Amino acid sequence: MKLERLNQYRIMWVMVFFDLPTETKKDRRNANLFRKRLQKDGFSMFQFSIYMRHCASRENMQVHIKRVKSFLPPDGFVAIMQITDKQFGMIELYHGKKKEKPPEMPQQLTLF
Repeated sequence: MKLERLNQYRIMWVMVFFDLPTETKKDRRNANLFRKRLQKDGFSMFQFSIYMRHCASRENMQVHIKRVKSFLPPDGFVAIMQITDKQFGMIELYHGKKKEKPPEMPQQLTLF
């Protein structure tokens, strides 16, 4: 049990929030390319302009944050937030007034 509690603080989630321009064809292309690159890096859509990714450790999280920074679009607003699994576990989600369950944490394969 103690190991599980410690893991909740070691396992991380990265959330990318963005508001990108879509006025021109080039803007739309850049916004779509950014979304596709997030998905290719393992991020899942949480809401239309919010993508999230589960990371097994802080070190792994830094790799993905660095990768997102490498393909930031030329215009628009992007925010990257890091939270622990413990913090993410306290999220309350609602669809209308009906409370929803939070997304399940991906299963981790342990070799050693």
